[in-house]
Amino acid sequence: MKAASLNELKKELKEIEAPQLIDLCLRIAKFKKENKELLSYLLFEAGHEQDYIKNIKRKLDELFDDVPRGNLYLAYKVLRKIQRTSNKFIKYSGLRQTEVEINLYLLEKIKKSGIKINQSNALSNMVEQLIKKITKTISTLHEDLQYDYEQELDKLQ
Repeated sequence: MKAASLNELKKELKEIEAPQLIDLCLRIAKFKKENKELLSYLLFEAGHEQDYIKNIKRKLDELFDDVPRGNLYLAYKVLRKIQRTSNKFIKYSGLRQTEVEINLYLLEKIKKSGIKINQSNALSNMVEQLIKKITKTISTLHEDLQYDYEQELDKLQ
């Protein structure tokens, strides 16, 4: 089965009545946890972005409690899982400012975790890539925000 294009889906959705549209959304939400999480974000948290960011930071704090400090290989695995989780939440928001804030917080948590990043190529590469990603995203923001976030990034480096 070939999936329809976004334009075709948009045209078809415009023709559907509200009750049917609700049923379709609920049916989509049943299939994947990510669909349900995205729908929850759009309905309940999209208007309160700062609260959403605080909730993500709290979730990241909980995940950082499980990071092993001694074994660098296991630390890398857990940090990658945390990064995938944060990327998922960033994807739901779609806002560049949220992306920068979450990634800066993630970088800060990694730096303060006590993990010896320089002793592992994988960990140091992961941190380098995160810094590159933050820098690239900062460059797309408004100049005032760029300055603030660049100052924060410089403190972490």
